[in-house]
Amino acid sequence: MSRAAIFIDGAYLDCVLRDEFNSVKVNYAEFSRVIAGNIDLLRTYYYHCLPYQSNPPTPEERERFSKAQKFFEALERLPRFEVRQGKLEFRGIDQSGKPIFEQKRVDLLMGIDLVRLATKQQITHAFLVTGDSDLLPAIEIAKSEGVLIHLWHGRVHRPHSDLWRIADERTEFTQEFINRVRKA
Repeated sequence: MSRAAIFIDGAYLDCVLRDEFNSVKVNYAEFSRVIAGNIDLLRTYYYHCLPYQSNPPTPEERERFSKAQKFFEALERLPRFEVRQGKLEFRGIDQSGKPIFEQKRVDLLMGIDLVRLATKQQITHAFLVTGDSDLLPAIEIAKSEGVLIHLWHGRVHRPHSDLWRIADERTEFTQEFINRVRKA
């Protein structure tokens, strides 16, 4: 019996939706259903960080943080959905005066979940929505356990070439796909 898990790098998907599809809002339950197709879906894992807040936070930071919390809570209410949160770290100011932020723990959480499900033979298929090569060791382990790796990616936000190479199958997000999963 085939069973799948979907692993979504939320920051990567945010960039794809913003830059390639005019910041369209998607129905994540439908998004997962369409990606899984006719394969039984164990669960969709969504990885992201809450926005950074300075100490004390500005009103804009508080509002952004509150909206993100509500969004994560809404995702967790979806059937077979789990949100895994990393942490957003402030890394200073760039030359143009903009703050530099870095996501921490997200790739590690995704890799751990992929390896855990693969080695416990809970899944036969892993659908990855990411562009990051940090997952390569976890992908290699999952593949050695017989898991088929299917990469979903953007056209402009291309995945790392090593990630592209190691994936068994690849699908580029299209306008047709986005139209199917667009939030009403």
